[in-house]
Amino acid sequence: MTDESPFRPEHFGKYDESDDALFYTEPRFVTHIDDVAIAALSAHYAAVLQPDHRVLDLMSSWVSHLPDGYKPAKAVGLGMNAAELARNPALDQWVVQDLNENPTLSWEAASFDAALIAVSVQYLQRPLEVFAEIARVLEPGGICIVSFSNRCFPTKAVALWQGLNDAGHVQQVGAYFHHAGGFERSQWFERKHPGADPLYIVQARTPHD
Repeated sequence: MTDESPFRPEHFGKYDESDDALFYTEPRFVTHIDDVAIAALSAHYAAVLQPDHRVLDLMSSWVSHLPDGYKPAKAVGLGMNAAELARNPALDQWVVQDLNENPTLSWEAASFDAALIAVSVQYLQRPLEVFAEIARVLEPGGICIVSFSNRCFPTKAVALWQGLNDAGHVQQVGAYFHHAGGFERSQWFERKHPGADPLYIVQARTPHD
């Protein structure tokens, strides 16, 4: 981790502090952003991801929003509900893991070319540890793409997220990349269409050798 972190334990408290595994016991076969935002996210993935990429879909579910027809070299999911992950057609492999309980990823260094966190970053209670692990498992020059909207489960989103607006969320995720270490300067994108959910994307690459 780099620099002195501005984050404090109270930033990552939740209204509902019960075991997250209980919250995710029942599968939710729904999408958490609307079709317009999903299309914008898929288009962004299409512009960034390559056919030979090994993709890690973190905090995954029954959909990964990858572009139609896109088939990476490998797609691995990590999420909280086995039934959701088993139904995801994009995944070659998957594992159930609560990153708030255990932020350590089981894969070796440089195992992936891209890591994705779609509309879930607001639930991380140990984000700097998770982002540091992402940097470790990415190849040099690999990319992590974090996307979010203005929706969440309010009882499970961390306190800091709850207290910020959309612009603040962009800065918050950028700070995760910066203070976790192992990433170059982050970039952010905004995709807004009238009447549709806004979509924000913050991404950063690991340094090239």
